[in-house]
Amino acid sequence: MAEIVDREPKVILQDSKSSKTSKPTTVYIWDMDETLILLKSLLDGTYAGVFNGLKDTRKCFEIGKHWENHILQLSDDFFFYEQIENYNEPFLDALSEYDDGRDLSNYDFKNDGLSSPYDDPNKRKLAYRHRIIAEKYSQGLHKVLDEHKIKLWNDLYSLTDSYTDGWLSSAHAVLEQTSEKTNLSASDLSAEVAPASIPTICKNINVLVTSGSLIPSLAKCLLYRLDDVITANNVYSSWEVGKFQCFSWIKERFGGPDVRFCAIGDGIEECEAAEAMTWPFIKIDLRPTSQHRFPGLTMDMIRSYINVIYGSPDAEEEQIEE
Repeated sequence: MAEIVDREPKVILQDSKSSKTSKPTTVYIWDMDETLILLKSLLDGTYAGVFNGLKDTRKCFEIGKHWENHILQLSDDFFFYEQIENYNEPFLDALSEYDDGRDLSNYDFKNDGLSSPYDDPNKRKLAYRHRIIAEKYSQGLHKVLDEHKIKLWNDLYSLTDSYTDGWLSSAHAVLEQTSEKTNLSASDLSAEVAPASIPTICKNINVLVTSGSLIPSLAKCLLYRLDDVITANNVYSSWEVGKFQCFSWIKERFGGPDVRFCAIGDGIEECEAAEAMTWPFIKIDLRPTSQHRFPGLTMDMIRSYINVIYGSPDAEEEQIEE
């Protein structure tokens, strides 16, 4: 079976061209805030407001503030945010050409002189930091936080999920379904791709495009437990370049004759970018009466939007069999 190895280790993307009857790969482009996670609507009370008094507005704000503090602390303590806040890049690999592969185990990040001007030596120093951030992201929070902070984080996640009627856990469940992850057996692996341990094969791809800056967005992914369904190199910040530019990069990176795209978010910018790319777009709505929210959004609903633009892959299989 032909296979395409993604840049994240131990995850293999199935080549949809390996069989005439195999279904195409779908790239799902997700917005973050007020789509996969809730933060701004908690901080400003919008989330509680759509429930017309049924949700405690003060509790809404307090939960949002706790999340905000966790995000800033993680960004500063482990992701160099105080040092690199003014050097936002659209994705972690943006400066990979400047990374010379130096061993960073004893590197002094506090005193390496990262500063203006934004020249090649400083871009190399920033690329080093991006490499460490990617490594910490892949390790997960249990490798960087102590037991007390882990408990605070778990408690906040559970409190938020309960307050929002399962928004966070429902969004994660849908991301797991879109990935269509399965474990390969050793007999399925060729000698060229067989790793030391059995990898996971992903039929589809989840990509995040957020209007927030890159480093806090990566911190959010970890804190909101999205790191097992969205890899670090699949997180894009449109802060300076815009959603359309990010969508264009994603299309160039993943596009092919057997690849479909679907964008999901709550904002006008991602809607307009998806329309410009002729991709299906699903607009997330906070209101409890809407189906386009979490919980509520299902894979059947997502597939129906995709099929309107691309047609049903099941129909294509029937034509091939005939």
